[in-house]
Amino acid sequence: MAEANRGSRPLSPHLQIYRWQITAVLSILNRMTGVGMALAAVMIVWWLVAAATSPRQFQLANWVLTSWFGLLVLTGSLWALWFHLLNGIRHLVWDTGRGFDLDVVTKSGWAVVAGSVGLTLITLVLVGGR
Repeated sequence: MAEANRGSRPLSPHLQIYRWQITAVLSILNRMTGVGMALAAVMIVWWLVAAATSPRQFQLANWVLTSWFGLLVLTGSLWALWFHLLNGIRHLVWDTGRGFDLDVVTKSGWAVVAGSVGLTLITLVLVGGR
């Protein structure tokens, strides 16, 4: 009996009408950036160990970190760090029982995104100016 109706029922939630919510996107991003920061930390530790090992090893590690790929990873890690900090502050506010209204949740989510991008750019300008 159930087999006869299987083809005519929509998926749940129906993929054609589902709309992503900022909380779901930020939750997924929070997990992804956490893993990304861990991988970047391994790369930075490799650079430090190479500096302590030999000049030849350091040249290789430094070349990788200052290449376009290395700079992209480090810039992404910097954004992830700011994102985690701001999202963590947002969660601390939620732990007090505040900020759960739908409009506040949406605004604070976009504030985390905008703030993390802005702080990343400010950090890059301040560090790059030296």
